[in-house]
Amino acid sequence: MEIVNHAESRVFTPDTLDQNNEVIQEAKLRPQNFDEYIGQKKIVENIEIMAKSATIRNQAMDHALLSGPPGLGKTSLAMLISKILGTQLHMISGPAIEKKGDIAAILTNLSPKDVLFIDEIHRMDVSCEEILYSAMEDYRLDILIGQGPAARTMQIDIVPFTLLGATTRSGLLSNPLRDRFMAHLHFDFYDNMELSTIVENNAKKLGVKLAGDAKVQIAKCARGTPRIANRILRRVRDYALVKNRSEIDVGDVISSLQLMEIDETGLDRMDRKILQVIQEYYGGGPVGIEALCATLSEDRGTIEDVYEPYLLKEGYLLRTSRGRTISEKAKKHLGLTY
Repeated sequence: MEIVNHAESRVFTPDTLDQNNEVIQEAKLRPQNFDEYIGQKKIVENIEIMAKSATIRNQAMDHALLSGPPGLGKTSLAMLISKILGTQLHMISGPAIEKKGDIAAILTNLSPKDVLFIDEIHRMDVSCEEILYSAMEDYRLDILIGQGPAARTMQIDIVPFTLLGATTRSGLLSNPLRDRFMAHLHFDFYDNMELSTIVENNAKKLGVKLAGDAKVQIAKCARGTPRIANRILRRVRDYALVKNRSEIDVGDVISSLQLMEIDETGLDRMDRKILQVIQEYYGGGPVGIEALCATLSEDRGTIEDVYEPYLLKEGYLLRTSRGRTISEKAKKHLGLTY
């Protein structure tokens, strides 16, 4: 499998990467096959059926929309799909596609049955979305040439391909684009057992020896997200390496978490700051999202996409018609009383 990163105009292959490069270290932690892909069982089953069917029919796999919070394995799954299909994977971020010519250039350079992965597809410009309509349905580009009475439409045939769109906010996609995806697959947060397995597998890849309670502690603080579990694991590895530990125990994990300002429930400094601001500035809520973002000096998208999902899932934060309110559980966690 070859991965083409259009945002950076580079082609990544095993022979061209430095083995000591951080990119290789990150790639090592990604699952190399579906057997290594832990969790999201229904999604994996659907994708395996779709990919095997496409192989038997000798056609491009149907387009699929992958939605869910960041860090749950959407990019890793796209890599596995390309691998099982035996085709090239083209990767680009939605915000990087600024005009119609950008997406048209990518589509006309695809090889038959290639996989095009667009991350954060909901942030792509609407005018660029329109190019995808005919491309996804009829494998054809409809391009308008000229202006006014002299304008005419030119049609360019493209090869059959598979579009994988990844989004953290599927509701922001236009209905015409969303309806053209043949499969809508939503990623859920992982449970602690699945995260413990991921941590254990990746610790072996990094050459780290973990005690049983250490991997459980990392899983508890990973916010249901493999990306965060891997981040904590690497920081724990650094701590153990500096402290010359042959085996990492739960004490090493807790010490590392304290350096990272992550508490025993997985809340980081920003999570606690959100809860504290609502309690101290707004009496526990309710508070509107715009007022909260202004007080925190943080972007609304960051609050809603990165921090709120976990706080809502764990019951620390409540969303009402009047705004955000912290729960009794949050007040107890912060050491506050009514």
